[in-house]
Amino acid sequence: MEQSIYNAYVRLLKQELVPAMGCTEPIAVAYAAAAAARELDVLPETVDICVSANIIKNVKSVIVPNTGGLHGLAAAAAAGIIAGEPDSQLLVISRVTEDQQKQIAEYLQKAEFTVHESDSGALFDIIITLQGGGHKSVCRIAEDHTNIVCIMRDGETVYRRNMEKNTAEITSDKDLLTVEQIVEFADTLNIADVKNIFERQISCNMAIAEEGLSCPYGARIGQVILKTQKNDVITRAKAYTAAASDARMGGCEKPVVINSGSGNQGITTSVPVVIYAKELGASDEKLYRALAVSNLVTLHLKTGIGPLSAYCGVISAGCGAAAGITYLYGGKFREIAHTIVNALAINSGVICDGAKASCAAKIASAVEAGILGMQMFREGSQFYDGDGIVSKGVENTIRNVSRLATDGMRKTDAEIIKIMLS
Repeated sequence: MEQSIYNAYVRLLKQELVPAMGCTEPIAVAYAAAAAARELDVLPETVDICVSANIIKNVKSVIVPNTGGLHGLAAAAAAGIIAGEPDSQLLVISRVTEDQQKQIAEYLQKAEFTVHESDSGALFDIIITLQGGGHKSVCRIAEDHTNIVCIMRDGETVYRRNMEKNTAEITSDKDLLTVEQIVEFADTLNIADVKNIFERQISCNMAIAEEGLSCPYGARIGQVILKTQKNDVITRAKAYTAAASDARMGGCEKPVVINSGSGNQGITTSVPVVIYAKELGASDEKLYRALAVSNLVTLHLKTGIGPLSAYCGVISAGCGAAAGITYLYGGKFREIAHTIVNALAINSGVICDGAKASCAAKIASAVEAGILGMQMFREGSQFYDGDGIVSKGVENTIRNVSRLATDGMRKTDAEIIKIMLS
């Protein structure tokens, strides 16, 4: 494999597969608030939260971890201000004490919080403005969850980053992704280059799956699946993955390793592959290579869609998981490409209506669609060019889905947000 492409793929895995506690949108709000609060010498008296509509959508219903069950933008910002450690980025509120939880609740009653929608036009935009003791600080995060582009104190710039340059650097690596080269990368991978990344992903994401199956989080989708469906590897793959989302959406204080900026996508990309590897008795090396396929396929599918849209991101992750499972069975480019096309034809178009308990059910559906796509091709069945959004060649079909999610569902996204906010 060309070394520059190999290096780009390793770099992507290191950049994207990072730990996060809680739903990443409220955590990004907490991160921005913590960074702004660090510039003040006093506790802010007023907190202005200006965010893009998709941030409002994804924060509205999900519980913010380590807050005693609070949810919403104000709770996320308060947690960052009172207990945030900005150097920890998406683990910014992972070490909140019981006393700090009480302070967060008190602060929400004492300080003045305002929330309004950003008019910048950016799909991902968070601007936190704090005032107190005669001073003012501002922190802005844009384009992705940890991309701080500006910090100001009393009108003076403390930190500034060129947003476009940062986005271009990451996008250039993602533009090199193709399904054929992803499979080649997995085949030639030096395990030492990614071992620590995948060990952390397995450990974190399986731990929260176990937590979701043992405690009554959310709508208990994982538990319902295990109780009502046949006890086989497909059911376990769906149940464990859904249970991890149950826990995460329900405020569980265990971290997950994300993919494409999303914990649910990180869970969906990895947990089914781990379940299947155990069922098949696959070696650790084989599992790591399969996780390289699943994670990079998910990143590839999400590149043309973007971090936030009306298109449910776990659909892409379900395809990624199916690609990784196909690799575990010995599948190469041809088998993996057909699996992806089949899965995309089955479930594309599922809407994203924010982070909440029903995400776990959508995850179960995405995993099932991915596995069905794999089983179809193993049984000699497939979808063909001209079947709906399917075009000849996996890359063409992926481009069609990107077009559907970005151009086709733009008005859908706006309508979803109107419905949620009404």
